[in-house]
Amino acid sequence: MTLPTLLLRPGEADRVLAGHPWIYKGSALRLTAPAADGALVQVKDHRQRLLGVGFYNSRSKIAVRLLAPERVEVNEAFFEERLRAALAHRQRHLPHATSFRVVNAEGDFLSGLVVDKYENALVIQTSALGMDQRKGMILAALQRLLAPTLVAERNELASRKFEGLPDANGLLAGSGDGAVAARLNGLQFATNVLTGQKTGLYLDQQTNYARVAAFVPLLPGAQVLDCFSYLGGFALHAAHAGAAHVHGVDQSAEAVAAAGANAAANGLAERCSFEAANVFDWLKAHTAAPAHEKVLPRFDLIILDPPSFTRTRASVPDALRGYKEIHLRALKLLKAGGILATFCCSHHVDAATFQDVILAAAFDARRVLRRIATFSQSPDHPILPSVPETEYLKGYAFEWAR
Repeated sequence: MTLPTLLLRPGEADRVLAGHPWIYKGSALRLTAPAADGALVQVKDHRQRLLGVGFYNSRSKIAVRLLAPERVEVNEAFFEERLRAALAHRQRHLPHATSFRVVNAEGDFLSGLVVDKYENALVIQTSALGMDQRKGMILAALQRLLAPTLVAERNELASRKFEGLPDANGLLAGSGDGAVAARLNGLQFATNVLTGQKTGLYLDQQTNYARVAAFVPLLPGAQVLDCFSYLGGFALHAAHAGAAHVHGVDQSAEAVAAAGANAAANGLAERCSFEAANVFDWLKAHTAAPAHEKVLPRFDLIILDPPSFTRTRASVPDALRGYKEIHLRALKLLKAGGILATFCCSHHVDAATFQDVILAAAFDARRVLRRIATFSQSPDHPILPSVPETEYLKGYAFEWAR
């Protein structure tokens, strides 16, 4: 197999040798032969030593996305082998899950590809040209391995524009309106793989739902506040764990209605309530107090799971102000001895910075916090330390220690 060769500039190979699959356009010295966008090329350092093969795209800032350190043929058999390895990882680390992320792009050595499984339905996202061109191969391999009743694509990702790709959404195989009843940790969540946020649910929080719910038995008669509750992931798990009452707040009236329906479907409606409101405004209104009066803490467990506050490094300062604001307000509503579980999915805000913001809010609220847990994304979203982009979700649980 003769492939066009992309030669790297001196000093650009170390990051690749450490395991990062992206070859930036600025790292390239030259192509030894013309290569079509999306074609497979081999990458060598300036001394002609092979670094791997991957998909080329002249229109992207990422000139090559490496797939393997050796020469391989990228066909259905290749994708089936990679998919089998990804499924084996899930079977090892999430053996009882029936809804999970099957492929997490770079974390599964398939840069530019995400596949989510909701029971018998699959959702594919292709954020790289080379992957998008081979969607048929990927689909065939998935059908052989998982026999899904429905396969959808949700390709409205902003990153596709940088690859020269248009949006593409709809059914790739099967039929139906996209409605799915997914099970997470034994609870049922109705979602729609064609219209829901992300690909339908926040699968990256699956293990964290259970871990946070495990605090509920430590708080007899627990009153729980779930901010940014979406379809009720944390709320329903907390109610199922024995909370006396859980109140969820989310800006989307549609999500609030769906969360209420999910609570009813799981027999938890009597212990759950959901409200459509801007969380910042809700927290501000419920922490307002007349002069010389204190806010009365109302909740034993508060969960903060906001969407990303920043997509760029330039807007990090604004994001940090937002994170501090919601933590300051939440801490004023937390009872003594209560627990705050909080998450950040902004890749540009690292874990240490996120904790610093929480501690700054605690200082202003005159609270001393004891950290009792550290959270990350579920193991179906594997992290490669050599690829920092694979790690984005971080979180903590704190007790208000007195």
